Amino acid sequence: MGEPTETPLSSHEEFFSGVRDIVPLAIGVAVYGLAFGLLTAQASMDGLQVGVMGAVVFAGAAQIIAVERLVAGAGAALAVIAGIALNLRLLLITASVRDVYAGRPIWQVALGAHVTTDENWALMLAGRAAGRSIGYWYLVGGGTTLLIVWILATVSGLQFATAIPDPRALGMDFAFTAAFIAVARSLWKGRSDLAPWGVSFLVVATCVGSGLVDTSWALILGGVTGAATAGVLHRD
Repeated sequence: MGEPTETPLSSHEEFFSGVRDIVPLAIGVAVYGLAFGLLTAQASMDGLQVGVMGAVVFAGAAQIIAVERLVAGAGAALAVIAGIALNLRLLLITASVRDVYAGRPIWQVALGAHVTTDENWALMLAGRAAGRSIGYWYLVGGGTTLLIVWILATVSGLQFATAIPDPRALGMDFAFTAAFIAVARSLWKGRSDLAPWGVSFLVVATCVGSGLVDTSWALILGGVTGAATAGVLHRD
């Protein structure tokens, strides 16, 4: 990773630099946020529930899996556990940039960890590699922008779905699959993801194919083993 060579930015400048740089990626987040909003209509959620879930959880793949499990009748506990298991990779992401949190008060650490996503994390690393003096506030600026976009998009998707008399007539019952494909594609970072994703797939396929493990637990096991594989292979 390259050393910063530009003049250090103030916290304010760094924050809004993150906001500016994340805008192109925020458009993609808005697209699958709309798709997720369509899913929540199938789970009979209202706008407040969707907005609060987006603000508190703020993890597209985890939210999609959790809502899909609710619609499938798995129950709230399994839905939450499945979402957490799928998002264990964020522990690896935040750990990889732990230097930006060093010496900060706990509220800043909590805020930074909450708004860290694949998108603003990757942008920060790319900027640092190019010699830019960016860190915590850049990460928070980009993450806060994505959080706002995500909440607005998901609630808008829900409102759109509830305004349609028969969403299934338009093929919106495929929204779960389409939204998850969109999120998964955005998470793919290249060959380094092949092993963790492959392990997760094999575990889930084996569990479901054997008929001995419930689908919800299969997803949980797949998420945990995939995250564990990534942690072992990409340990620094």
